[in-house]
Parts: sequence; structure tokens; C-alpha cells
Amino acid sequence: MSVLGSPWRFSVVLAYAAFILVGLGTGVSGVLLPAQIDDYGVDKATVGITFFAFSAGFMLAGASSGALIHRLGTRIALAVGGGAFVAAALYTAIRPSFIGLIVVQLFVGYGTGLLESVLNTYLTGLPSATTLLNRLHAFFGVGALLGPLLAAWLVGFLPWTAVWLVLGLIAVPLVIGFLVVFPRREVAAAGEAVQTRLLPTVLRSPVVVLASVFLAVYVGLEIGVGNWGFTFLVDEHAQVDLVAGYTVSGYWLGLTLGRFLISPIAVRFGVGPTGITFGCLAGVTASAALIWVAPGYAVAAVGFVLLGFFLGPIFPTAMAVVPNLVPDRLVPTAIGVMNGVSVVGGSVLPWMAGAIAQSVGVWTLMPFAIVLGLVQVGIWRMIVSRSR
Repeated sequence: MSVLGSPWRFSVVLAYAAFILVGLGTGVSGVLLPAQIDDYGVDKATVGITFFAFSAGFMLAGASSGALIHRLGTRIALAVGGGAFVAAALYTAIRPSFIGLIVVQLFVGYGTGLLESVLNTYLTGLPSATTLLNRLHAFFGVGALLGPLLAAWLVGFLPWTAVWLVLGLIAVPLVIGFLVVFPRREVAAAGEAVQTRLLPTVLRSPVVVLASVFLAVYVGLEIGVGNWGFTFLVDEHAQVDLVAGYTVSGYWLGLTLGRFLISPIAVRFGVGPTGITFGCLAGVTASAALIWVAPGYAVAAVGFVLLGFFLGPIFPTAMAVVPNLVPDRLVPTAIGVMNGVSVVGGSVLPWMAGAIAQSVGVWTLMPFAIVLGLVQVGIWRMIVSRSR
């Protein structure tokens, strides 16, 4: 079913725009760190506290999104997430104290996490969900690619706070769009009593726990390679900073293209979400092995693009199978929990990769990636065996 010819086309387009905003927020953060360190006079370890505050807010959003959707509907839940993001962005734009910067990251994380969880839930219930979710997360990649360019341009002639002012202003029409375009209540939810104890029920589901761990490992692999790939190329392949930077950009570009291209091609050949995921995991493992044994930089660079390409569809495709894992009433909460827990892997596993690189050598990055890929294969097999 074509998005342009469907009754829900405007809501899908608005969802894509929201994920570009989420990607922008992620993309600008790394560029702004040096300016924030200089402005507040803190070191790298201290400014890193903001990462933990963001993660805490993100996890809180994942835990609460299902209840919000059941009680208030998709439209209001999105408005709450968008409103939290706008308020946090505008507060950051006035240059709060450092303590204020840490606290406001809770709200940035909550708003971001709520937008992600609710929009993943919404698209999961539409026709061609696997393709739609892959496109949704591909637009996150578009934002993540544009974010550093936007931030680098603005901080060239304005204070770093101006970047967050721009993001806050961009988010305002999105919140208005949520209120105008999305339905007041879902048809299925309108006649139901408010469900209680959704979160405890989901947390007791073995298949949801498995899926959450699967996504946590995935995000850890994705961010771990993204964070340490530059150091790997410089130390192991003796590349200059500029060339290594271009290669890492190619990795993120490959991830975005994979989300746009793999799902439609797979659907054309009758391959479902299970086959897509197994195929992509095989591609991830092979690409990491290629980078590890690459005889020269050119082969390693191609491997990085391929690694991103095959990684791309795994997260959104896993989201698309949630309705096959739990009863319909638990889908929003399950997606929220999976999305929220994924940020844990994005924090712990890249740190672990860095610790191993520090003690053994950065060459361990690709064996580390291979191990994580194989772990995902094992978890995915267990998930498929329990799907309904």
C-alpha cells in the first residue's frame, strides 16, 4: 500500500519528519560537546554526566509510553513527547547553569524516547509495517547526517545555545501537526476500559525480555562501531583524520541506505521480517570479518559501508514483529520497554569496547562486533521460536 495513496499518509509523513528531528538532536550533540566543555569549564568525564541523564529520561519514556497511549491516545502522547522536547530545547537555549544542563537532559531524553516509542507503536499497526518502520528509522539517519553539518555551521558565528533554539523552533510545528493530523483516539481503544498493570505484565513476558536484550545488543554494536571506528582506522590502518572521518560517515550513510533499500527489495522477493533479520545479521558478521582481515584501507572502508548497510534494518524490523510476540493490548507497552532498554546497550557496550581497546588494543573492535552479531543470531532464533 502506497503512503501517498493511503488515508494515513499525512500521519506517516509527519512521523518521518519527527524522526528527522530526533536524528538532528542526536547528530548535533557530539559537535556541541567541545563548546559546552569550554563554556562551563568542565572536563570530558564531567560533561559525560549529561549522557546518563538523557538515558534515564529515555528509559522513563519507554516505561510510560504504553500507559500514556492507552489512557490518552496516540495524539496526546505525541504532543506530550513533542512538548517536553520543545520545552527542554528552549530552556537549553537560554544557557542554563551546568546543573540545569544536566537536569534538562532528563526532559530531552524523555521527549525523544516518547516520540520514538509512540511512533514505532503507531506504524507497527499499519499495513506494510516492516517497510514503514525501516523508512522511519532511515529518516533518523538523515537527521543524524545533517545534524553535525547544522551544528558546525551555526557555532561558526553563534553561541552553541543557538543550535538548541533552532531545534526547539523546528519542533513547534511538529507538535501542532500531531494535534491536527493524528486521530483523537484509536478505534480499538475508544471502547476499552483503561488497562492496568500493563508494564508488570510485559516485564514478565520472556519473549519481550529477549527482544529487549536483542535490541540492547544491537544498539551497543551500532554505537560501538560508530564511536570507535574512527580510532580503529587511524591506529590500525594509519589513516589521516579526514579520511577516517569520511569512512565513518560512510558507515552511517550505509546504515541509512540499508533502511531505505533492503526491506522493499526483500518484500519484492517474498522475504519476511524473520528472513530479513537473519540475512542482515549474516551480512553484519561477514562485513565485520572483512574489516578485521582487510589487507588494506580500501577494503576496510568498503567493509564499513557494508557493515552499516546490513545493520540498518535490524532495529526497525525487530519492532515490526512485536505484534507477533504479545497480545494486541500489550504492543504499545512492549515497544516502549524494548525502545527504552535499548539505550542501556548503547551506553554499556560501547564503554566495554573502549575498555577492551584500552587494555588489549583497538584491533579488538571487529572481533567484538562479530561476537555481538553472533549473540544477536542466537537471541533472534529464540525470539522466532516463541512468536505467535
